[in-house]
Amino acid sequence: MTDLHRSGCPINLTLEALGDKWSLIVVRDVMFGGRRRFRELLAGSQEGIASNILADRLQHLVALGVLTRVADPSHKQKQIYSLTEVGIQLLPVFVALGAWGRRFLPATEALSVRAELLERGGSPLLARFMAELRAEHLRGESASTVREELQAEYEKMLAKGRKRARR
Repeated sequence: MTDLHRSGCPINLTLEALGDKWSLIVVRDVMFGGRRRFRELLAGSQEGIASNILADRLQHLVALGVLTRVADPSHKQKQIYSLTEVGIQLLPVFVALGAWGRRFLPATEALSVRAELLERGGSPLLARFMAELRAEHLRGESASTVREELQAEYEKMLAKGRKRARR
């Protein structure tokens, strides 16, 4: 056991770094939602994160090296958050968590569709998405077709659910 950590076990260390209630939700919203500014993350949170918690988690994720923060050129008081390579490498973890949650927890059909598509797409889809995340977050290029494909399928499921509700 070390002074700073309960143990040197990689699972323990990962849970100490990311295992709180909000950190993975914030990374999820940056990665899958394309939300990169504080207000976008706050307004887009389905789980209703409080502003003080969001500020704390963003600071933690930047300190951990999962995100970077730069000044927004359009407004000097605002910041833009980007995934680092460390953050992008979490994509397979999210795919595994989504697959597990979809199978064993009461996830909604609409919110499960992205997890299912990522799981079915396997390594080729993950590699494509990771390449697009690197282009967007590390090089500042516009490249989010996988995210757009996942969002389109989610919106189809929502529309299908609304049609069933009207019947």
